[in-house]
Amino acid sequence: MIQDNLIKVGMADLNVARQTGVLKTTGLGSCVGITLYDAKAKVAGMAHVMLPNSDIAKEGQLNIAKYADTAIPELIRLMEALGAQIRRMEAKMAGGAQMFAFGSQSDTMRIGPRNVESCKEQLSRFKIPLLAEDTGSNYGRTIEFDCEKGTLLIRSVQHGVKEL
Repeated sequence: MIQDNLIKVGMADLNVARQTGVLKTTGLGSCVGITLYDAKAKVAGMAHVMLPNSDIAKEGQLNIAKYADTAIPELIRLMEALGAQIRRMEAKMAGGAQMFAFGSQSDTMRIGPRNVESCKEQLSRFKIPLLAEDTGSNYGRTIEFDCEKGTLLIRSVQHGVKEL
């Protein structure tokens, strides 16, 4: 998708679009790209979540976009400010890969799967249905969400392009 209305979402970042925007984030390895969408209001949001929980935050000023437990509530807040309603929101997500093989299966080394689990917990908390996902495995992804169509385009070197 080549769009004039491309809205970039960086790592540990989030953004919203209304009507015709296309939200895009790159470099999803263990990170999760989570999208929320209200089809009636044509309002979309995307967060590039790096870590599952803000309890581990050590930075002075908390970056709420970095953690699943803070990014998703903020995305909801920003979307509601543009006219979306939480009861109409639906989610799609991609990423959460296990990029490296480790001898131990300790929880601290399972960042990708933990990010996916934490995003799903937040969606459940807010009663937002997860319509589709392309998560796990061991490869990186780039995603684009079209606010007008409500489609999530996923690109990866190993698996080409797919649409959810």
